[in-house]
Amino acid sequence: MRDSILLTNDDGVNSVGIWAAYEALSDIADVTIVAPATQQSAIGRSISIFEPIRANKIMINDVAAYSVAGKPTDAVIIGLYSLKLNPTLVVSGINIGENLSFESIMTSGTVGAALEASNQGTKGIAFSLQVKDQGDKFDDPRHHSQSFEPAKKVIRDVVSRVLKNGFGDHADVINVNIPSKITGGYEITRLARKLFKTGVEQRLDPRGRPYYWINGPLIDDAEEGTDVHAIRKGNISITPISLDCTSFAAYNEFKKIFSK
Repeated sequence: MRDSILLTNDDGVNSVGIWAAYEALSDIADVTIVAPATQQSAIGRSISIFEPIRANKIMINDVAAYSVAGKPTDAVIIGLYSLKLNPTLVVSGINIGENLSFESIMTSGTVGAALEASNQGTKGIAFSLQVKDQGDKFDDPRHHSQSFEPAKKVIRDVVSRVLKNGFGDHADVINVNIPSKITGGYEITRLARKLFKTGVEQRLDPRGRPYYWINGPLIDDAEEGTDVHAIRKGNISITPISLDCTSFAAYNEFKKIFSK
């Protein structure tokens, strides 16, 4: 019996990245695309609980897919509980742009979908492709000048290995980041602390009232062993992630503080 994959993303059902992933995986598993109808980047694990969610079956490239008028987590939940797909694995991506560091995985809709899948009982893998120009993240995701061919080989190989060997006992999600130019191999990494030097730019509207853009350049590098450093070296970063955010290093210290 063939394995089955629920494929989702946060760039939208029309994104070139999700269809590259479909092409990479459809020969090794039965793949069903359930993805947001529109761009939903940087929305994390946000979930729609105050409005209804519409999901429409559509045809793209002669393949049936489900377009969900909601967030990446909504798409996962619709796929699992409404469409009753019961997949072997949930794959999220290929995202246009890196998802590296504590900072990014807490806000990434790509990683958020994989986290939600694992939270619901099906392990998830998130795939992201580094872009040469950060502005590419904000262009139309239906078109992209960067080749996805190397990334397709990575996603097929990683998923094949996981389907064969499993996740092990201590990982809930695997976060995979692929450099724009691969010059090395796989590197098992930990999360760096930050990816951006956060800033805020204030501008004035035509009436002289201020408005703000959150912005900031990428951090050039991080310490050895981190996902940021691996990508900068041209390696494929593979970071195992746990849903349990408990700080066990602080556990005993807090027991002392609150013992009386």
